[in-house]
Amino acid sequence: MDELVVVDIGGTHARFALASLAADGTITLDAPETLHTADHASFQTAWEAFRARKGGRLPRAVSMAIAGPVGTPGNPNPVIRFTNNPWIIRPALIPEKLGVERFTLVNDFAAVAHAVARADDSQFLHLCGPDQPLGSEGTISVIGPGTGLGVAHLYRSGSYYRVQATEGGHIDFAPLDAIEDAILARLRQRHLRVSVERVVAGPGIVDIYQALAALEHRTVPERDAVEIWNLGTSGADSLAAAAVDRFCLSLGSVAGDLALAQGGFAGVVIAGGLGYRIRETLLASGFAARFRAKGRFESLMAQIPVKLIVHPQPGLFGAAAAFFCEHGQAA
Repeated sequence: MDELVVVDIGGTHARFALASLAADGTITLDAPETLHTADHASFQTAWEAFRARKGGRLPRAVSMAIAGPVGTPGNPNPVIRFTNNPWIIRPALIPEKLGVERFTLVNDFAAVAHAVARADDSQFLHLCGPDQPLGSEGTISVIGPGTGLGVAHLYRSGSYYRVQATEGGHIDFAPLDAIEDAILARLRQRHLRVSVERVVAGPGIVDIYQALAALEHRTVPERDAVEIWNLGTSGADSLAAAAVDRFCLSLGSVAGDLALAQGGFAGVVIAGGLGYRIRETLLASGFAARFRAKGRFESLMAQIPVKLIVHPQPGLFGAAAAFFCEHGQAA
């Protein structure tokens, strides 16, 4: 059993943990620690803070899930910059700066797809379609509504799998009814091109809410996304609840479109903290009907198992899995 450090770096938080890798690829994580990126001048100083918490010594291998492009294996980006924090990571300097011998860099949502590939059936909640495990053969689509919309897919054949990160969150938003026409019209006032991420991501609830208010000729107070989500999921505000339901409908449509585009007929997985928080709402909403509503392919869509991953740390777990795929056991 060998160890490595796994890190999941976003704009606001960097989560660290120690991971143990068995010879057969079994992964065990210790309790993660979360550092605020704003509290550290660089990733290196955050690493040093984590190292101090662990008694001043860390394994000489690391895998990092990064919210942004990381290049490809053997050809990483020369400089990795973050959208929402000032850190810069230079892959060529990682061994020297962190004192490691081997490292893996993986896009954060590719790491989630690795977690989907490796998690056992107990880590998934059934949403719709046949109540059976994800397929052991074929393509699985992975979709994660959060601050943005993460999209990846993986091809699995028995114990072998391969992950492909994508920018599928930036495909065009396609309205299906008059209400979604109104949402699109509102967004088009600010954006030349409206992607699905503008609607089917956490911040999109604000435009959905405001568009519904305009349809009813109602004046509503300015509310941020967190307030609308809380009001909508609790049922405390009927308009916010309608916005949440509309979000679920659109998510079902987008998930079905991506499954068709990627050939995700072995299963579809919804990931991310937002999906988990609204899991009960998703189950009671029109998500499943919209997922299936693909005209001549409705019977095909009805045969796809759709799951929600409930693993508590898919980014860290997936980072460890990505390291194992690239290197085998840690040094």
